[in-house]
Amino acid sequence: MLINEKVDIVALDAEAVRASVELASRVRPADLSRPTPCLGWTVYGLLAHMATQHHGFAAAARGDGDIAQWRLRSLGDDVVASYRDAAEHVLAAFAADGVLERSFPLPEIATGFAFPGRQAVGFHFIDYVVHSWDLAKALGLDVEFPPDLLEVALDVARAVPDGETRRAPGTAFAPALAWEGESRRLDQIVAILGRSPRWPG
Repeated sequence: MLINEKVDIVALDAEAVRASVELASRVRPADLSRPTPCLGWTVYGLLAHMATQHHGFAAAARGDGDIAQWRLRSLGDDVVASYRDAAEHVLAAFAADGVLERSFPLPEIATGFAFPGRQAVGFHFIDYVVHSWDLAKALGLDVEFPPDLLEVALDVARAVPDGETRRAPGTAFAPALAWEGESRRLDQIVAILGRSPRWPG
């Protein structure tokens, strides 16, 4: 997955993460047990996964490839505050000088290999575009992104390998779904990455 060097992927990632924080701020205790488009995950499970990924990517930005950084974290008594803190942690890590020139060890994706910074931030970016959509759907809300962000997200989504590899346990995305409603870019993106834009229908 190559992201054009003219694209400010750190800024776009920050937009996606902040959208997820805004949605998380609307979560109430009664919402935590709601189902989400992520099979088997409740809202709490989704937020715990998202917070854990923030910490994992922040560690990777520092060159820390310890798999322990990716172990699922508890959100404690204040779920919203814990999620917000995790988001701020990764935003600060990605804002560091020269982050895109670094190599990111991402043991959840591949062991013994480090990814170029731009590519690694791109992985995080597409996750949080899609996970913001997941959270919005679970809460019965909408999430909107600017057209320039969605165009980059569409390019990244199309670059994610499809097929049988997405059926393996623990894969980030299910196989792509056919979707003809291409007038709405976000629906097209989530369908490419295995979500039904009509969820839960």
